[in-house]
Amino acid sequence: MNVLAFSRDGVAECARRIREPVHLVSGEEEDLGLVIGEVRGGSPIVGTLPPLYPEWLGDRSFCTSHGTRFPYAAGEMANGVATTAMVAAMARAEMLAFFGASGLSLAQVEGAVAELAAAVGCRPNWGVNLAAGPTEDAVVDLLLAYGVPCVSVSGFTALTPAVVRCSAVGLSRDPEGRIQRRTKLFAKVSSPELAERFLSPAPPRALRELVHSGQITAEEAELAALVPVAEDVTAASGSARPLMSLLPAILALRDELAARHAYPRPVRVGAAGGLGTPQSVAAAFTLGADYVVTGSVNQAAVESGLSAAGKRLLADADLADTVLAPRSVGFERGEQAQVLSKGTRFAERATRLHELYRNHHSLEDLPPAERAELEHGILGRPVADVLAEVADARAIIDARHRMALVFRWYLDTSRLWAVHGDPEREEDYQLRCGPAMGAFNRWTRGTFLAEQDNRSVVQIALNLLEGAAVVTRAQQLRGYGVPVPTSAFAFPPRELA
Repeated sequence: MNVLAFSRDGVAECARRIREPVHLVSGEEEDLGLVIGEVRGGSPIVGTLPPLYPEWLGDRSFCTSHGTRFPYAAGEMANGVATTAMVAAMARAEMLAFFGASGLSLAQVEGAVAELAAAVGCRPNWGVNLAAGPTEDAVVDLLLAYGVPCVSVSGFTALTPAVVRCSAVGLSRDPEGRIQRRTKLFAKVSSPELAERFLSPAPPRALRELVHSGQITAEEAELAALVPVAEDVTAASGSARPLMSLLPAILALRDELAARHAYPRPVRVGAAGGLGTPQSVAAAFTLGADYVVTGSVNQAAVESGLSAAGKRLLADADLADTVLAPRSVGFERGEQAQVLSKGTRFAERATRLHELYRNHHSLEDLPPAERAELEHGILGRPVADVLAEVADARAIIDARHRMALVFRWYLDTSRLWAVHGDPEREEDYQLRCGPAMGAFNRWTRGTFLAEQDNRSVVQIALNLLEGAAVVTRAQQLRGYGVPVPTSAFAFPPRELA
């Protein structure tokens, strides 16, 4: 069907038809209009934009390398909130997702990995999270034993032997001499300094020690010295480092290191953090992201492991309903994470715990009133009972460490209360999310994605990508001087095949 548009509504309609070429034509008063189909009536053609597909928004090597159709991944949400069902659904839809292994026991991780290996093991587009911690070596053993194709490492501040081993094991050369990986490592980073470690080859000393201990071969060490530890590095933005500042810095660093080390293949840099609408996804690709990773919005998905009560709280979130609160990892240093504030008192209580930690040297130092507040108003149980669960050897001699363990128990357990939907602790649910959750709710309001039962992880992904392509097309046209109305930048969610 031929469409000639000079009106605002007509231009908006043409902008939304992204899968058809669009011609820019000059009107009688030198204003620009759009034509889809054959140009008739002698209107001078100023230029033509080819079709635009969501598949083309990022770097095509991402899709080729990981066997996906789209440059998109659903990130690992801890404590199994990113479930095996979520990973399998995304794999079948030709996208990528990571199982949220952080916070789970080794037996739980093995059960999940075995389930995924049986369900989608023949596909290259699925993965599991490797989190920093005392079980990381054992988790790497599991991932390698089951042949998990993609591993997303998070929470690391340095390269550990486990990370280097996961990256190096299975490196080989194909008949043409090209280096091939068995395990493709994604690294989630929040600073250029940390990104540099993953964008560089593994340190020679670490490789020598792994060879000496028999954990990798000499050939694997030789090849690991020629490639980056991770070929996919995800710039994970936050309140302190917004994406528009972090991503360009890491992209520039990527190019510098790739030239310095003469890598045989491109290193991809993705974007994560704050991606809850088509506009934000389009902005990430416009900044140069090779792929995007969504996070907290997937907690609302049907396949999410979050409790129904937790999902209801998230569905009611708006832009201003998140705050920074102390987190368990880095609690002693005052590190924080974004959490939901509406409908829960977690942030208030976690902040109070850090005040107590700053102001007192030990649990024994707490005045009776503050100890009562701690036990009855926050922990919901005696301090002695918590200590019986968490005490370690250091706690016997270090009173301040003992206090931190008790406070961190609340921070850790509050996440589990939200996952399992403990009705007696709903006020204490810790729900990790930023303003992107509120933006997602505003975007989906009044559409089919407003209904919880329709919020599949695949529909969320397809709508974000389709909408990002529409926004990108509208911006292309505006950049060429077409008077594009603001309505062209809107994409109401719909059921997509």
